Formats: sequence, C-alpha cells, structure tokens
Amino acid sequence: MVKPGKGPKKVGPLATSPSHLMHRALQLALDIYAEETGPDGLTQRQFAVLEAASLKAGLTQTELVRMTGIDRSTLADLVTRMTAKGLLERERSTLDARAKAVRLSTDGAARLEAARPRVEAADKRIMGLLPKGQREAFLNQLAELAAAADAAPDAAKAEAKALKKAQKLAEKEARKAEKAIRKAQPKRPRVDKPKKPKAAQAA
Repeated sequence: MVKPGKGPKKVGPLATSPSHLMHRALQLALDIYAEETGPDGLTQRQFAVLEAASLKAGLTQTELVRMTGIDRSTLADLVTRMTAKGLLERERSTLDARAKAVRLSTDGAARLEAARPRVEAADKRIMGLLPKGQREAFLNQLAELAAAADAAPDAAKAEAKALKKAQKLAEKEARKAEKAIRKAQPKRPRVDKPKKPKAAQAA
C-alpha cells in the first residue's frame, strides 16, 4: 500500500535528474494502478487501448498509436493479444482496404466499464499525494510533456528534411564557387609546338 508522506530530501545528481524522477513517479503511479485494479484487472496499456477504441469504432493502428502514445510495434502485439482474448475485434478499414482496423467487442466494453471506477480511484490516489494548489498545474505540465512527445516524430522528420535540404544547398553553392574559381583563373598562354623539319626531297 502506497502512502503519502514527507521523507528527507535527497541530495545528489539523481535528485535533480528529470528522467530519474519521472521514472520514479511512473513506477509509483503503476504500483497504485495495480493495487486498485487488482491482479486480474486490465493493464494500464490495455485500458488506454480500450478507452481509445470506445471513442471511435474502426480505429487504425496509426490512430491508436497517436491516441495512446504506445509505440507501433508494442501496440501491434498488444492488439493481437487483446483480440485473441476477445476484448477487441478486427475489421477491414473503410479508409484503406489494405489496413486492419479494430473496434471494441461486447466483452471489451464490459471490461472497460468495470475498470473505469478503479482507474479513477487510482488517479485520485496519485493526485492526493500532491497539495491541492499544485494539482492543476501538475496535470497541465504532464499534458505539455505528452504533447511534446506526440510532436517529436514529426519534428524529427522536419529537422531531417531541413538538414538534407541544407546539405544539398551547400553542395550546390560549393560547386558554383569551384566553377567561379576555375573561371577566374588566368588562361595559360598557348605555346606552339616547333614544327618538325620536312624531309629533304629527293633530287
């Protein structure tokens, strides 16, 4: 059972490392989630997928990745296992005949409905560890980090595209400069080769 409490402040690099502190906070959140949902409950990722599927029928894998933040390969495996368990149903996408879409099954909808109060209780416990005056700001900061994570792939693609364009431009400018240098160099004077004497004509 995780209980709130004020412990001694830790010193050292870990105490000021965002990645370490976020990892610790994530572990705390998952422990509380597991306590509230129980050993037979939905995992946090399963719950996220079912919640996303409940918002729109026929979600593609790309849409699920965007809505849940789960990476593509992990999500593909997760959807396969959840379909085998009867929580999801696969269907052909209406937008792309080559793609498969998923929808919430009857059993999945029932499991989701049963899980919601437990997840809500876990969320309340997590937020209860913070002073009331800091909770809204904390949620806003988490939302900003999540938005940054969502935007990261597109930003990386745009950066790579801009870098490639800059490299091509630099190469083009280098060729132009090289051509200008060659053009500016003085031409070497033409030196005529001495003519070979003609062979004496026979008398």
